Amino acid sequence: MSRLERVFSGRRPPAFVAFLVAGDPDRSTSATLARSIIEAGADVLELGIPFSDPIADGPTIQKADDRALASGMTPDCLFGMIREIRAYSAIPLVLLTYYNIVYSRGIDRFYQEAAASGLDAILIVDLPPEESDDAVYAAGKNGIDQIFMVSETTSDERLKRALSRAGGFLYLVSTLGVTGTRQELSPNIKTLLSRVKQATDLPVAVGFGISRPEQAISLVRAGADAVIVGSAIVHHIEMNLGDVEKIRHKITTFIREMEDGMARAFCTSGR
Repeated sequence: MSRLERVFSGRRPPAFVAFLVAGDPDRSTSATLARSIIEAGADVLELGIPFSDPIADGPTIQKADDRALASGMTPDCLFGMIREIRAYSAIPLVLLTYYNIVYSRGIDRFYQEAAASGLDAILIVDLPPEESDDAVYAAGKNGIDQIFMVSETTSDERLKRALSRAGGFLYLVSTLGVTGTRQELSPNIKTLLSRVKQATDLPVAVGFGISRPEQAISLVRAGADAVIVGSAIVHHIEMNLGDVEKIRHKITTFIREMEDGMARAFCTSGR
């Protein structure tokens, strides 16, 4: 059983997936924050490789990418960071990246190095399932789960195609647009979750726009298997640059509040 399978096996509250841009605001602080997130109780850690043109990301993540790139973060540095995490934690590690980074390094080489570092899964944001043969093959050969995104605009045919290639979990985009905190999630999310869960036994993780416990609670009650939070975490870094202890306190407090709300909602949801 893989590390991701262990997280989702059995009856339990939905998983909390925390996202960081690797190297934000610098490599040392980023490693410290990754450890703090794990110690705060996150179930899965998703790390983003900073990219100069992150088309799926809003201003908060874009600025984090700029900070990380300025700090010198590269794929080599990221794989080193993953190895450091593996030295003290068995938490599932998911990588979020864009295809240009994978392709320019060489698809086979990228997946081999990812697996050797201890990575569990890869999500290539701008890689559609129709063009994913090489990545899916490399993932399978190296024991990596290939994660795909779907949204309310995904047709039944495309959903079926993505599910035929997906592993680990399915990433469900909660609202159309780029990443970033939202006051309200899409009113269609409950219907969308139901539709997707009827089509697969894979865990369904919901991301984009989630920043408050009440939003996470609504997703738990709607049937989500996991909640992914990125911009709301990265925002604490941006607002407290230069004060690592304050960033750690803000992030760990936030994660615990989110998980407490999710756990209470699960216990009262009848799931």
